[in-house]
Amino acid sequence: MAETVKKTGLTPLDELCVQTIRFLSADGVQAAKSGHPGMPMGMAAAAYALWMRHLRHNPADPKWINRDRFVLSAGHGSMLLYSLLHLCGYDLSLEELKRFRQWGSKTAGHPEYGLTPGVEATTGPLGQGISNSVGMAIAQKYLAARYNTDDHSIFDYMIYTISGDGCMQEGITSEASSLAGHLGLDNLVVIYDDNHITIDGQTDLSFSEDVAARYRAYGWHVIEIGGDGQDIEALDKALDFAKAQTERPTLIKFRSQIGFGSPNLQGTSKIHGAPLGEDEIKLMKKQFGWDPDKPFFVPKDAAEHMGQCKAKGQQLQAAYQKRFDAWSQANPALADELKAAMTGKVAVDVSKLPTFDPDKPLATRAASGKTLDALMPSMPLVLGGSADLTPSNNTRFKDAEDFSKTCRTGRYIRYGVREHAMGAIMNGISLSGMVRPYGGTFLVFADYMRGAVRLASMSRYPTIFVFTHDSIGVGEDGPTHQPVETLASLRAFPNLKVFRPADANETARMWKYILEHKDGPMATALTRQGLPVLDPAKYPGMKDFEKGAYVLVKADKPDVLLLATGSEVQVALAAAETLAAEGVKAQVVSMPCWELFEAQDAAYKESVIPASVKARVGIEAGVRLGWDRWLGPCGEFVGMHTFGSSGPFKVCFEQFGLTSEAVVAAAKKSMNK
Repeated sequence: MAETVKKTGLTPLDELCVQTIRFLSADGVQAAKSGHPGMPMGMAAAAYALWMRHLRHNPADPKWINRDRFVLSAGHGSMLLYSLLHLCGYDLSLEELKRFRQWGSKTAGHPEYGLTPGVEATTGPLGQGISNSVGMAIAQKYLAARYNTDDHSIFDYMIYTISGDGCMQEGITSEASSLAGHLGLDNLVVIYDDNHITIDGQTDLSFSEDVAARYRAYGWHVIEIGGDGQDIEALDKALDFAKAQTERPTLIKFRSQIGFGSPNLQGTSKIHGAPLGEDEIKLMKKQFGWDPDKPFFVPKDAAEHMGQCKAKGQQLQAAYQKRFDAWSQANPALADELKAAMTGKVAVDVSKLPTFDPDKPLATRAASGKTLDALMPSMPLVLGGSADLTPSNNTRFKDAEDFSKTCRTGRYIRYGVREHAMGAIMNGISLSGMVRPYGGTFLVFADYMRGAVRLASMSRYPTIFVFTHDSIGVGEDGPTHQPVETLASLRAFPNLKVFRPADANETARMWKYILEHKDGPMATALTRQGLPVLDPAKYPGMKDFEKGAYVLVKADKPDVLLLATGSEVQVALAAAETLAAEGVKAQVVSMPCWELFEAQDAAYKESVIPASVKARVGIEAGVRLGWDRWLGPCGEFVGMHTFGSSGPFKVCFEQFGLTSEAVVAAAKKSMNK
């Protein structure tokens, strides 16, 4: 056995623990009759070494603020993570491992943030996890720069990620890794499970690039380890070297063998995404000297050894708490600021909200920028950014410094033309639990970051997606940049609140709501073109903005309801005036956030959209999809039914029938039904 130690860097007890991880993973997939056993089996030794020898964590407190973060970007190998969490003493029982992929279990098919203690991010869609890790690394660098002092270092955690061939092929990984290299995130270590297998078969069917050379070109430090995934001595040295790196993230290209230990399936695509089968598992266990008839067996020695993580973690956190207390006493103002952030309770000083002149039209993107100018100086734990559209998105607040290699206190991130990575990186920043990001791009490019928006919505990350240039109001750029269908697609996400403010004052109120609420992701849809400013003194209903919809112009026993969002609220107001001149009473409703309105009680919703009023018109420079919930059987819709077209925005609105005249006609048609 001494020879084994020399060859792999694992003692007999280490090897027993690795086999326990490997077999638990195989048993879990077999019990579920579905899953991905190959990756956990191939990476069991590497993950064991990382978790037992390098990762600083406390299973008794998975949210300890200075823990190292581990993200399984190759989320299909979730049984690897679940086995580690159970054996290390997290609140994840063996019974939960037996219920892998079953209804109501804590062991979902892919790791889910908030469901399973110790899972740092929702992963599965390949490339998302490694991109989240870049955001986590940015957050740590910012927190360290803001709070660490010469005498006390309270943020020095590392971010570790295991990714696979699939992650390396996804474009989002390239985007995020490029930015990580540019920013010199030396607190980020990626272990690349280089097993040469995907679902289709050998990776050389479609993938022959030199990944190591690619990452060196990104500015990463790259360490290559050959073999079959069992050279843990080399991995230990690589991890030690990675932790000592400065100014560069590290990629450890770790050659492994998928399904290691399986007599007949090791190294083949057959073991990537399907159970081994009971006979193959018995053969495997038998060859390693295990009882083949004992599924989910955890040897006492392995349980005791890996269970020591709990006591070790508690010691680490106790020592850290002394450090934190000393820092708090020496830096009371910073300590109060940080403790408030940790509670998640943020109050926006209303007195700082800007006021806008009703006589000066203003695009809501510009109003957003002015609001950020007013609020951001007093909100140090909010980081801004944009995907190379800063002047257009108005996302860079006054006097903001750029976050960079040389300025870790900078609060503005230049994401470059990397929309998808920006979304996932912001999700990673959100996962710090203390730093909150917003980032901007054109609304039409929400499709480029849809995967990240979806995961933010699923996991309720408090990420803020700032989308501008929200309609055919984009004008001359034409249909490629006019997002007629995008609002509807964003509203389809559960848990995502989508705001389309009607003017500058609604925009300021929007930011107040967004910054004070961290219960999930938020998205904005802001105009390129200038809009008239609504005077709150004239429209007192604006006080109810945070209810998602409110009566802008009230009518006693209205004949028709005009329901609008964003720039089309002005169209509704003009139509209401025309209708009033003809003796028709129109109630105008601004609906800046459907999701907030849906959450109101029945009495409030009835006061805004009375069920007795059947005649209704929905007005929005987007497609009708979703509007019928408000319009009912008699409702009409004035909006887009095709893609847009190039031309000045006023011409576009006229040519596509988004006019007060069209609304008047639609109102009469609805009233006559």
